[in-house]
Amino acid sequence: MFRRTFWFTTGVATGVWATTKVNRKLKQLTPENLAVAAANKAIEAGGRLRDRAVDFALEVRDNMARREAELGDALGLNAPVDRALPPPRGYAVIENRNSPKYVEGPGQKSTYTTYPYNRNEDH
Repeated sequence: MFRRTFWFTTGVATGVWATTKVNRKLKQLTPENLAVAAANKAIEAGGRLRDRAVDFALEVRDNMARREAELGDALGLNAPVDRALPPPRGYAVIENRNSPKYVEGPGQKSTYTTYPYNRNEDH
């Protein structure tokens, strides 16, 4: 009798355990739970992808800055800047033989006359 009770209790416990396990699995396979699980997986994958994209962008930016520095050194763009003023520019003198200031006299190649006021003198 004791043996029968033991095996009956073991069978009932196994049946309850199996039924609970099957019911949990069936609940996981409902369309709502499948949608929630898929959404969670997509969010996790998106987070991992975003992290990798940010890491990639930072790596590209670092390499770009390093390469720009190399090119700047090679082209001399990173040389120290001299803050002194540049020397004054020299102006070329151009003679305009049609100017009223230009007068050719007898025996002279050219003489210049000055007028007290000429608005177009500087132009």
